[in-house]
Amino acid sequence: MQTVIQVITAGRGSLRNKIMSDPQLEEKFEFIKVWSKQPGRPHGWAKIHSARDLHGAINLEWHARSGTLICRVVTKLGNKPNSIIGDFVDYLLARHQSRILAIHIMRR
Repeated sequence: MQTVIQVITAGRGSLRNKIMSDPQLEEKFEFIKVWSKQPGRPHGWAKIHSARDLHGAINLEWHARSGTLICRVVTKLGNKPNSIIGDFVDYLLARHQSRILAIHIMRR
């Protein structure tokens, strides 16, 4: 199952870069940074997993022109995405609330 989280932001700079450089992502919110695309390329991406043994991953893609972070939540083997989505939205609102205008969650 795949779920898309669309995060509309205000302000300048890549929210994806801020997420990937945030030390609390791993320390407090228990996400593991897996890899990211080289900076300077359009539509950069990164990938994170939950350290809490939740099945699935979140692929982060930043669209600078629209100020939108597209998050694709991918789970396998019939696992439901609700726990990893809840943890990620909790992280977003705890650490980046001032930049977030809207969060849309869509099943695909």
